[in-house]
Amino acid sequence: MINKLRDIVDTTKRTPVMPVLFVGHGSPMNAIEDNPFSRKWGEIGKALPRPSAILCISAHWETNGTFVTTMSKPETIHDFGGFPCELFNVQYPAPGSPALAESIKQEIKHNPVDLNTDWGLDHGSWSVLRHVYPEADIPVVELSIDYTKGMQYHYDLAKELAFLRKRGVLIVGSGNMVHNLRLVHVKSIEGFNEPYGYDWALEMNDIFKQKIQSADHKALINYPSLSKAAKLAVPTPDHYIPLLYALSLQEKKDEIEFFNDQALAGSLTMTSVIIR
Repeated sequence: MINKLRDIVDTTKRTPVMPVLFVGHGSPMNAIEDNPFSRKWGEIGKALPRPSAILCISAHWETNGTFVTTMSKPETIHDFGGFPCELFNVQYPAPGSPALAESIKQEIKHNPVDLNTDWGLDHGSWSVLRHVYPEADIPVVELSIDYTKGMQYHYDLAKELAFLRKRGVLIVGSGNMVHNLRLVHVKSIEGFNEPYGYDWALEMNDIFKQKIQSADHKALINYPSLSKAAKLAVPTPDHYIPLLYALSLQEKKDEIEFFNDQALAGSLTMTSVIIR
């Protein structure tokens, strides 16, 4: 294992500092649909430097404690219901990286990180990555979200992942800035991507973008104080926390670019960010 870790360090010293992504992943159907969101994910994959590996922080893996997947062949997890068989048949056979998982475990001092062999890749990861890297030939590991911790904890923990950017690892936070499924208004699964947003959803999306653009991370950590609309936009923090993991890795020289900036079904936004 030590030799493998040395190999990672030696080879990735020659790679460029990798960008960081926060991706609004939206409906699982985006995994199999040819739409503006999935096409943009494909464009990004072609434009980014090729990573040595991918670390994904997905809204769909919440745990008591922090874990990182360490299996060499992660399972494709279909963590949803009520969708067509075609979606359940999708496999994303990307390899894992036990060496990368061990490196993360060793480098993070903020709080213990344990290795996990029971999870895999949930749809927060593979629904996006199958468009970004359709060949599934880049190793992928997931880092879980400790649901017992607050926003500052996650922001601080993420800072300890900064070393990965210099080792050619692409870090991807996958969630949605505005995500309230209880208030989604759709006539069918196929209509989930109807482009409109409630006033409060559009308000919070604009506020989030303004704070991101100005690098006001303190305000974003304390997002409930930004507006009364925050309680509707982020009723639970699971889909918001991956954004903090991405923003925490922003350096002063980095630029921000928004993409897929669209409200859907009233109460969800696909707004996504590249930090580079």
